[in-house]
Amino acid sequence: MHDKREEELGQIRIERPFYEHKQLREDFQYEKPKRPNAAREWKENLRIKKVFIGFFPILDWLGKYNWKKDLFYDIISGITVAIMHIPQGMAYAMLGNVAPVVGIYMAFFPVLIYLFFGTSRHNSLGTFSVACLMTGKAVIQHSDPAYFDSSGNSSDTEPTGYSPIQVATAVTFVVAIVHFIMFVLRLGIVSALLSETLVSGFTTGAAIQVLVSQIKDLLGLSIPRFKGYFVNVYTLVAVFEEIGNVNVAALIISFVTITISALNNDYLKPIIAKRSPFPFPMELVAVVVGTLVSKYCNLSEQYGVNVVGYIAVGLPSPAPPPFALLSDVIVDGITIAIVSYTITLSMALIFAQKLDYEVDANQEAFAMSLSNFFGSFFSCMPVCTSLSRSLIQQVVGGVTQLASVVSCLLLLVVLLWIGPFFEQLPKAVLASVIVVALKGMLRQVLEFWKFWKLSKMDAVVWMGTFLTVAFVSIDIGLLCGICLSLASIFILSFRPYTCLLGQVKDTDFYLDVKRYKSAKEIDGIKIFHYSGGINFATKTIFKDDLIRLVGINPQKEVVYRAKLAKYLEMAEETKPPTKTLNKLERVQNKVNTDLRCLVLDFSSVSYIDPSGVTMLKSTIESFTKLDIPVYIASCKEPVYEMLTKCDPEYCSKAGFRSFPSVHDAVHYSTELFRSSSKSSITTVRL
Repeated sequence: MHDKREEELGQIRIERPFYEHKQLREDFQYEKPKRPNAAREWKENLRIKKVFIGFFPILDWLGKYNWKKDLFYDIISGITVAIMHIPQGMAYAMLGNVAPVVGIYMAFFPVLIYLFFGTSRHNSLGTFSVACLMTGKAVIQHSDPAYFDSSGNSSDTEPTGYSPIQVATAVTFVVAIVHFIMFVLRLGIVSALLSETLVSGFTTGAAIQVLVSQIKDLLGLSIPRFKGYFVNVYTLVAVFEEIGNVNVAALIISFVTITISALNNDYLKPIIAKRSPFPFPMELVAVVVGTLVSKYCNLSEQYGVNVVGYIAVGLPSPAPPPFALLSDVIVDGITIAIVSYTITLSMALIFAQKLDYEVDANQEAFAMSLSNFFGSFFSCMPVCTSLSRSLIQQVVGGVTQLASVVSCLLLLVVLLWIGPFFEQLPKAVLASVIVVALKGMLRQVLEFWKFWKLSKMDAVVWMGTFLTVAFVSIDIGLLCGICLSLASIFILSFRPYTCLLGQVKDTDFYLDVKRYKSAKEIDGIKIFHYSGGINFATKTIFKDDLIRLVGINPQKEVVYRAKLAKYLEMAEETKPPTKTLNKLERVQNKVNTDLRCLVLDFSSVSYIDPSGVTMLKSTIESFTKLDIPVYIASCKEPVYEMLTKCDPEYCSKAGFRSFPSVHDAVHYSTELFRSSSKSSITTVRL
């Protein structure tokens, strides 16, 4: 029965008259779509309920929350994420060149704001290595050097300029402003500028930046902090110059911490994952054990190991960022805003697709704007979604952002009472935690070969972004990556796919004759397929490819035919010279008499501008002078409207003959050939 049904489907035929585009519009009542009424749409969007739920997504999912079923999983998820926040927050705060406790602040204040305004139910906001490193660059650039000694620790010299946390909060405030502008202007689509290739190269290069920045703490070296471009290069040179002064105790601590953490990630964690949904908190264990060993062995005084130092107890007092500094950090703020928003939105979309709920890109920008704005008054750096924490929050069973409430409550206990416990924590332990966390990002180097195999252009974008980020600067690297991505799009637009189409026998399929052996060209008809836009920049490419594939240059063909007529007239003489006969033969070989009709398949033409229309008109007229009619097929409505709009008078005289499909154009041409063979004057009814 099934085979019979397939046989019947294979024999279905659709019979209809062939149409020209004008006739199609008349017969099927074409009407140009009206633009939406902006006032009515705005009024619709301003409905109180819609606005309230739109600005406070928590009201949407909280009303559907299953307190008996979901609360337990959110509590477990919140506890797990809070345990991850402590070591990661302290470690990544070091990347920002601010006090370790700032990382805990970032996991508390902004997260509470995101709870109410964010649309993702699984994003774990807080510290992220790339965002913190980019902020740290601005901190070093604009804070008073007196706040740091040569080793990067707090200095005893009385500073007079901006403190590191003031610079960090100024950057956070700028990031909040940029996110708010993105929300107002509905620029959530700006994240599309950061392709998968660019993000991979950027994050891999940033991982190299992070790794190099931690070498001094891993080895216990005292080297200056560098500003500007090529910081990694200068840092590596300084490390090699000071390599003889390595602190052996710090090196041992780093080696032990990295080794145990790596073994845990590669061997112990998979085993535990099979038996328990809760990951083993190796990072927290390393931090606690490192603190205890440092405290009771007095590593700081006896062996000169750098430790975290003073940690403030309680919550920070609200204070506005230094507004006079905003203009100086605006470039850093814009760069961090784009990167943090892209990473946050990408993670939100991944979880939304996986768990079947919706995420609003513009509302995410608004949520991040408020989170950073609030955080800038409470000693926070710009926040970003962490890939690892978000994944853990979802895998452990977290259902909604109520898990963040549980996490914040536990972190509040740390801020109020437990914080001073970590004052003797060696910086080498935190540096080791960062390095182990970079493994996944560093392994992205292997993705270069994947991009190389898929597209050489993507590989160039990846490598250019990676090298610039890793060795020049993060912000310059991001700009370089965006420019390379846009350049690749621009270059690819100059390489449109063009081919000649042939018909598959007894079907209305028209396929590339070079790719499909069953597709054969129709005698006397050339079907030229063009994929891309036809504009002022690509019009020459369109014309050159058309002439190359069709095999006729109308300008030269006119000259050849004129010469042929001249030599034929001379050949009619009695006994024409041999020289004339030779010229006649050569010109006859150049003249193309096989082509009787040219069909332009516009099914993949996305856009045409006035320059393209002018070129097309000129091309059609040049072929028409050779008695070769040119028909346009499968033209999109916006393209057809542009053709008729640019030259209405020409179109009214049937200048652009357009058909809704290639088959219609071919059918019309063959009927025309058949009729013209019977009579010199024939009317073909559409």
